[in-house]
Amino acid sequence: MLVAVAAALSLHLLSFRANPKGGTLNLAILPTFGTRWLAPRLSGFLRENPGVTVNLTTRLAPFDFSLDQADAAIHFGSSNWPGAELALLMGETVVPACNRSLLEEYKIEKPSDLLRAPLLHLVSRPDAWEHWFLMHGGLSEPLHGMLFDQFATVAHAAMSGLGLALLPEFLIRDELARGDLVRALDMPMQSTERYYLAWPANCSAYPPLVAFREWIVQEAQTEQAANGNSVG
Repeated sequence: MLVAVAAALSLHLLSFRANPKGGTLNLAILPTFGTRWLAPRLSGFLRENPGVTVNLTTRLAPFDFSLDQADAAIHFGSSNWPGAELALLMGETVVPACNRSLLEEYKIEKPSDLLRAPLLHLVSRPDAWEHWFLMHGGLSEPLHGMLFDQFATVAHAAMSGLGLALLPEFLIRDELARGDLVRALDMPMQSTERYYLAWPANCSAYPPLVAFREWIVQEAQTEQAANGNSVG
């Protein structure tokens, strides 16, 4: 394992020496965050760092950096990732969302009305609806419904009228603006987990990573400030 890590570091150093203003950053991303939030902004980083190549791969859960080619990863969860260092990016507010037809069909006016409608669930957040009801409606019993493994899929299911979904508001702004999705109730919930940039502790000084870390933290702070939120 140590030999593999040393070899990877040697390749990084050789690349940097050949192109001191460039290099390659292998970034593991969460699919929806990557396509909805990161991708539209990434050209800004590349303009500021024209010699850096960013390669994107998908990861849905933390992994062992020593066994992977990734230099960094976008992580949603707690600040605990063994063997890694993390920089806080942003928090998240989720809202109950559906299409307008479903909202009118079930005449949703209060939290208990949602129990008459189908609720859509994410595999990675199986208790999200229970937490929302505890905050807004006092429900404590388990809830059941269709399961999805990605936000993009559950968002499309909600747009298609299959049910209500708890979705991160910052990832569905376009759908809300177009009317493809509507807030079933104006009752948001702040997620207890947050978005982070994670990287292996022994590579924290790798120049492309340093540049990307500084850039994405600033982008996240700008995003939060524009929406009146704090990452602290």
